[in-house]
Amino acid sequence: MSRSRLEQLISRSRLEQLKPPTLVALPEKTKALLVRCMRVGLILCLIASIALALCSAFSSQSHWFPLLDRNRTRSAISISSPTTTDVDSEPPTNISHILFSIGSSVHTWRDRSRYAETWWDRNTTRGYVWLDAKPENLTNVAAYIPYRVSGNWTRFKYSHSQSAVRIARVVVDSFNLRLPNVRWFVMGDDDTVFFPHNLVSVLSRYDHNRMYYIGGNSESVEQDVMHAYDMAFGGGGFAISYKLAARLAELMDGCLDRYYNMYGSDQRVWACVSETGVPLTKLGGFHQFDIRGDPYGVLAAHPLAPLLSLHHIDALAPIFPNQTHLDSIKSLVHAYRVDPPRIIQQSVCYDRRRKWTVSISWGYTLQLYPSMVSALDLRRPLQTFKTWRSWADGPFTFNTRPVSSNPCERPITYFLEHVKDGKSGNTLTTYKRFGHKERECNRTDYHHAMAMQRIVVLSRKMDPQYWTKEQAPRRQCSEIKNRASLRGGTMMIRIRRCRPSESITI
Repeated sequence: MSRSRLEQLISRSRLEQLKPPTLVALPEKTKALLVRCMRVGLILCLIASIALALCSAFSSQSHWFPLLDRNRTRSAISISSPTTTDVDSEPPTNISHILFSIGSSVHTWRDRSRYAETWWDRNTTRGYVWLDAKPENLTNVAAYIPYRVSGNWTRFKYSHSQSAVRIARVVVDSFNLRLPNVRWFVMGDDDTVFFPHNLVSVLSRYDHNRMYYIGGNSESVEQDVMHAYDMAFGGGGFAISYKLAARLAELMDGCLDRYYNMYGSDQRVWACVSETGVPLTKLGGFHQFDIRGDPYGVLAAHPLAPLLSLHHIDALAPIFPNQTHLDSIKSLVHAYRVDPPRIIQQSVCYDRRRKWTVSISWGYTLQLYPSMVSALDLRRPLQTFKTWRSWADGPFTFNTRPVSSNPCERPITYFLEHVKDGKSGNTLTTYKRFGHKERECNRTDYHHAMAMQRIVVLSRKMDPQYWTKEQAPRRQCSEIKNRASLRGGTMMIRIRRCRPSESITI
């Protein structure tokens, strides 16, 4: 063998050693079947991947990873609510879910309890008046409004009023009673008049398992500047949800010492709520009534909101002429009980032939103008009052219009004389003309209007849940039913829902 041939054989042998070992040889048909199965498997995997991606994109919950989904659900519940109760399964808020807490003292409660007795229903209202000491004589307290004595309040610092410290702590004292089925704590003064059915309606809009601080401001700008615009004034009343009350129970004692230099109890509560990061939810209808004089203008042109409270009753003129302060409140509350959502809601109508304008504040008063006055002007209250502290003509937190010195430009006023709860959900209210002692207008058209001695208003009861529903509120319309012949000095008016295309136009 030649040398070159030998080198070729050695080189081929080395190449054979470097080759990887071969797999087991398979028949050609088997190889083709295996390749086909692999292709089908890849296609199935691709389809499954696409289906999983689509399911994840269009589903709010993951059904592919149930354990992860369960953990996420538990985390969401623990964040949103302190309890395991399903909010959607809870019954709607009713009067039994509200605990009223009235701040008072042994010295003032005997006289002011008369106002609380006008609105407190012994069968349905829950709550207490909180006193500074135990009454020595039980005749000094209201017969059916239970009382509690504030405890452990003299240890806190103060610079103005020690009683303000005690009353600020009433929300904590009320929470610590741990009464069952309480969703809201409603705080007020001993001269606050509440309208509980309307309170239930508005509080039902909110989740009591979240932190809410609900109330209203003062009517006088000087009071809001002096105290705060984002504070709920205590005389008008305010509501605190159960969850926020639980947090305040942990913070309040420290807050009272931190804010010892504040003036009122409501300021102290506001300061402590501010530390929780919860803002004031403002609602119309809470009336602090930081005004002097006659509140008639406000009540005759009430904003489009339910009447929730009145305050400073004794510091103002009686709301009904020729009645005492207490009898006036009784008259208003009596009408309120017939149709709670409608009380002092304003409605306007016109007699275009006679050029008369009628403005109704249901259950309270009616104004007849022997002229055409726009609904826009009638929405602004007549300024029958002045500011609280300085007795000035303003400013207020709402627009007003002056009472004219010309008697021919003033309305003829009527006040509620009678209210009747009719059948089939209808009501009938009668308003009687009130004769002012001031100089009257001598115009002929004015005297024709003055001939109307009584005005009868028919209406259907408002939906009890009207102020609860999430809807755009709208004033109701009205029309004079006997405008063709106003005989006997009586006018008949009907209040009704406005038609979709209807407007209150001169």
